[in-house]
Order: sequence, then structure tokens, then C-alpha cells
Amino acid sequence: MVHSIKFIGSFIMKNNILASFILTTVLAVPIHAQSQELDKLDLPDGFSIEIYAKVRNARQMSLGDDGTVYVGTRNRAGGRIFAIPDVDGDGKADEVITIAKGLKTPSGLTFYKGNLYIGAISRIYKISDITNTFRNNPEPEVLYGDLPNKTHHGWKFIEFGPDGLLYIPIGAPCNICEPDDEFSSINTLDVNNPDTGITQYAKGVRNTVGFDWDPVTGDLWFTDNGGDGLGDAMPADELNSAPKSGLHFGYPYIHQGDTPDPKFGAGKNPADYTPPAQKLAPHAGAIGMTFYKGDMFPEKYKNNIIIAEHGSWNRTDEAGHTGHMLTLVTVQDGKAVNYEPFITGFLQNNKAWGRPSDVLELKDGSLLIADDNANAIYRVTYNK
Repeated sequence: MVHSIKFIGSFIMKNNILASFILTTVLAVPIHAQSQELDKLDLPDGFSIEIYAKVRNARQMSLGDDGTVYVGTRNRAGGRIFAIPDVDGDGKADEVITIAKGLKTPSGLTFYKGNLYIGAISRIYKISDITNTFRNNPEPEVLYGDLPNKTHHGWKFIEFGPDGLLYIPIGAPCNICEPDDEFSSINTLDVNNPDTGITQYAKGVRNTVGFDWDPVTGDLWFTDNGGDGLGDAMPADELNSAPKSGLHFGYPYIHQGDTPDPKFGAGKNPADYTPPAQKLAPHAGAIGMTFYKGDMFPEKYKNNIIIAEHGSWNRTDEAGHTGHMLTLVTVQDGKAVNYEPFITGFLQNNKAWGRPSDVLELKDGSLLIADDNANAIYRVTYNK
């Protein structure tokens, strides 16, 4: 018995060491290795990119009043959300602090009026006075708990609109299906009166994981991921504009604004639905997006949309992958007029070393890029 205990103890100790080694290997990618990967990126003249922070499975980012960056995660970081302060303002993270853990896919979060709001599967959480509490293991409180519990497209991107309401998407619980009315939608919540429930703002939205408001017109714009299984070349991902509530963007009946679904589109007229403002590359995985409002970048970027294209995953080898880049959409008079690559190189020889998941403008006009594949956040600057 004693020998058995000694053997078990020795086995556990050795395997703990092994587990620790494996965990360290998986989580801690050396900065110099990351820097070598960044050398593969193709940026326009005058732009530079560097590592801002190492963050496991980084997804949506939000900026606090004091410059702290808050980061959500999807499914490979133990349900964690992080705070990344840069107290000295040198453009690099001072530290990465775990605020909370054990949440169910807390992909979306947003800072608003001193508080942090977190979008997880089925729930919206709130952490009050986050600026002064993020170092103290604050307990997220459930603000609203009546969202669907489906995990398929159940992860969230959340943001407050100019109207002070919290915008919450509910993705389709499938690839292509005709779901219950609450799904494939964008909704609003009055966080001051959460008991009144959510109000549907838009329908026919398969799975949006990024939106922002035009700083000129105030209109909502959002990305949407097209369905799978219909071929390499279609449907296109979409960039949509929703200047008012009540619009239907086609899913599951009409894809990319002009193509009826082979199963659900019978008898449906594309003209009855709102088409995309801009067709994006098919299966590009367009998710995080922002209107660039700063003054650091050249004028062509001002008040135009930068999109994080996460990248395709199931196109054939012959067709090759799409996405895995940042793109720029030029907007004039409330309409998309041009779509072009901005930063490329995350895909090398049809293999992805990085997958952009969100973009966030800092106060100085530089741009952060979250990469949930390389477990990093990068900072892009421009020098004239």
C-alpha cells in the first residue's frame, strides 16, 4: 500500500510537471516568435505593427475611460475576461489581469459609463465601477438572463448605440434553417430597466459578430457571416446598413441579397428584403468592425470601416481560403463605394498563423487588432 501511494504520488508529481510544461508550451508563445510572424504581414506604406499584449483567445475589445483595454474570449480561455492597463502610455500593455473566469463563452463586452457589460451565452452580465474594481476579482452580476441558451452562434458581440441602448445579436442556432422568431436577429436592451426585456431591432441576420455606428449619419452598420455548404464562391459575407428598425436582411430565405436559398427560398422575392450595403468575400468570416474616427491614419481611412476578416475554414484546397486579413470599406453619403484589403499576410501558403477577430481604435488614433488564433493583440500605427 505504501509503495502504491508512493507510486501514485510520484506519478502525479511527474504528470503535474508534464502538464505544467504542456500548458506553458501551449499558452506562452515567445514574443520573438510572434515578431517573426508579424514580419510576414503586408501593410500600406507608412504603417507599422507591433505586439501590444499576449492574450489567450482574444475576441471583442472595449476601451475604458482611463485607457484600459477590456477583452472577451470565446471558448479556449476558461471563460475569462481580461483587463489590460497601459498606465505609462507607451503603447504596450503593462500587464494582463484576469477580471473573471468560468463564464460561458464571454466573447462580447463593452465599457459604458464606468461599468463593464459582458455578453455570454444566454446572459448579459454587469460589473459596476470597473475602473476601480478590475484588480479586486469583482463578481459579475446577471443583468439580464433570458437570452436563448443555444451555443451554435450563441457567442455575442455587444455595444451601446447612440440611443443609450445595448445592442445584442442572437445568431441562428444552425447553419441554414428557419428558426424561431427570436433568433437571427439584433435586439436592444435598456440596461436601466432590464426587466422590460429585449426589443427586436432587425431580422434575417444569420450571425453578426461586429457592428458600429456611422459617425456622420448615426446609422447602424454590421457584418454578417454567410451560410456554409452552398459552394466555395457563395454566399458572400455581408456588410449591412440598418438606418431604422424593422428591416429584414434575408436569412434564411435570401443569401447575399440576390440568391434564394435552395430549400427555404422558394417563392421568396429578393426585392422584399434589405440587400447588403457591400458584398464581402465569400466565407471570409467578417466579424469585428469599426468606423475609424481618429486622426493618426491618412484621410482615406477617416469615417470609413475597418473589418477584421477572421477567415474561411471549409473552402476546398483548390479554391483556397478567403479572409484572414483586415479590409477597408469606403463609405460616402451613407453608401459603401469601395472594398479593398488593408492588412494581409495572416495566411501563408493557404495556412493561417493568425486570425483577426476584432479591431479597436485607441485614443491616439492607433488601432488594436485582436487575434484569437495567435493569442495576441497587435497595435497598428502610422507615421507620416
